[in-house]
Amino acid sequence: MLRIQDITYAVEGRPLFEGASATIPTGHKVGLVGRNGTGKTTLFRLIRGELALESGAIALPSRARIGGVAQEAPASDVSLLDTVLAADTERAALMQEAETALDSVRIAEVQTRLADIDAWSAPARAASILKGLGFDDDEQLRPCSDFSGGWRMRVALAAVLFAQPDLLLLDEPTNYLDLEGALWLETYLAKYPHTVIIISHDRGLLNRAVGSILHLEDRKLALYQGPYDQFARQRAEKLAQAEAMAKKQEARRAHLQSYVDRFRYKADKAKQAQSRLKALARMQPISSPQEAALRAFSFPSPEEMSPPIIALEGGVTGYGETEVLRRLNLRIDQDDRIALLGKNGQGKSTLSKLLSDRLPLMAGKVTRSSKLRIGYFAQHQVDELHVDETPLDHLRRLRPEEAPAKLRARLAGFGLLADQADTVVGRLSGGQKARLSLLIATIDAPHMLILDEPTNHLDIESREALVEALTDYSGAVILVSHDMHLLSLVADRLWLVSDGTVKSFDGDLDAYRGFLLARDKPQAPKVPATPKPKRPAREALLALRADLRKAEERVEKLTDMHDKLSAKLADPSLYEDDKRGDLELWNRKYAELTEAMERAEGLWLEAQEKLDAAEGAA
Repeated sequence: MLRIQDITYAVEGRPLFEGASATIPTGHKVGLVGRNGTGKTTLFRLIRGELALESGAIALPSRARIGGVAQEAPASDVSLLDTVLAADTERAALMQEAETALDSVRIAEVQTRLADIDAWSAPARAASILKGLGFDDDEQLRPCSDFSGGWRMRVALAAVLFAQPDLLLLDEPTNYLDLEGALWLETYLAKYPHTVIIISHDRGLLNRAVGSILHLEDRKLALYQGPYDQFARQRAEKLAQAEAMAKKQEARRAHLQSYVDRFRYKADKAKQAQSRLKALARMQPISSPQEAALRAFSFPSPEEMSPPIIALEGGVTGYGETEVLRRLNLRIDQDDRIALLGKNGQGKSTLSKLLSDRLPLMAGKVTRSSKLRIGYFAQHQVDELHVDETPLDHLRRLRPEEAPAKLRARLAGFGLLADQADTVVGRLSGGQKARLSLLIATIDAPHMLILDEPTNHLDIESREALVEALTDYSGAVILVSHDMHLLSLVADRLWLVSDGTVKSFDGDLDAYRGFLLARDKPQAPKVPATPKPKRPAREALLALRADLRKAEERVEKLTDMHDKLSAKLADPSLYEDDKRGDLELWNRKYAELTEAMERAEGLWLEAQEKLDAAEGAA
């Protein structure tokens, strides 16, 4: 059991904890949440004893082992498998002693202890963990020095999971995992035999891997039973109650003050007025708990373009002479929301670079709309910001003609207010850097936005704001993310990048998750042609109605474009000899638009049929 009792701690005079307490029973899985900068990582350091408390105490059972991932595995010549095996220091020491011990009694003790800790199955367990985090059998035998820092962070995570400490402390563990690794980790942690505390902004992880939420706010700790969604509901109720109480108190205060103002100087009412003055003085103000303001993103809207905005036929791409992706037959319209699925190393980033024109086509044909603008966000771009310049300096370089007030307004639209606008990037938080990179990626109102892991370092409120911004955004979205919650709310098409090509995935995210968790099954999941009928939930009906509205809007939009183009083609001047080239262009666009309308109308009819069937079963 972990006991946190009335702890107080401050950093540079700023209090992070004041009389904070919490008790976490042995074996519980807990998600630690709170706004960025409230002290979550500091709490981990206090638990580990790396920092000294000003007052209070943190107690653990004697000899309890605490584990976590502080840094990546070293770039050594030791294989990944041996690096993970070495993390169980007791086993490693016993195995070494078993080879050198001479005393028969001690040999027996060592062998008994090795059997107790199941030492002989350790290589298989370590290999299973490494495989779950994305390393195949051959990679597990390669030295750590062969892998980049992000992959060595996975090795460090595998090592601490293998060591099975009594208290496992994980700080944003999915930030360096792909979707496959994140889903495997969820399942592993849910079955972990000891206590786990996870700092995470991944709503899916907090809903599926933990049973309690420890909330850090106002320098206090509060433990809520249940996963994150249940905590969010309880939290909303608490905020509503506090707001109602604050309003009632304010009304009471105003009433008392009004009486005092009217009668304090009248002799016959002076005593009552003085009594009410004392009541006012005794009233302790009720304030709502600190609530992180939803820092909304505001993506500029691009003008509409005729579909498709990108079309690939028989495409091949890669690096140098090495082909990474081939047989690419893909089409993207401006209203598409596409999630790229697949393990790291299969080519998701390669496809993103090809679509953003950062990588050439080695073979095949690509057609892009003229004047197509593409916004591109990837984690490496966050790392490439100028650390000695302010966000205002970055925008001034991109928009030298704009007034400082306009630049500051742009920054404020991404949650970077006056203080952050004038702070050098090197001193900004990871979330603030990500916001600046998102602003830079969208500043030209792109027709297509490619986002590669955009939620790393963003807190839950910011992730929800990003979902809203992407929902309102009128351009195409290509999304790579390990955040299932984000993907489920934004993406309506799934592309699977695997085996050197890209194909549409026949199923939804739940089907893909089931496929990943059933790793012993080689075949991909298939959506049954005739699923067993069941009574749809209210949420399912709402989702179907939303799909129908979207399909109707798409048809209306294309119909309007079709009418405008028909009017254009009806103009006699277009058929003059000197405009034959323009006529050919407009006829091609008319054919493309007609094809898009047929496709949109088919999707609309399909959405209507699904809704009719669901309402009939309800």
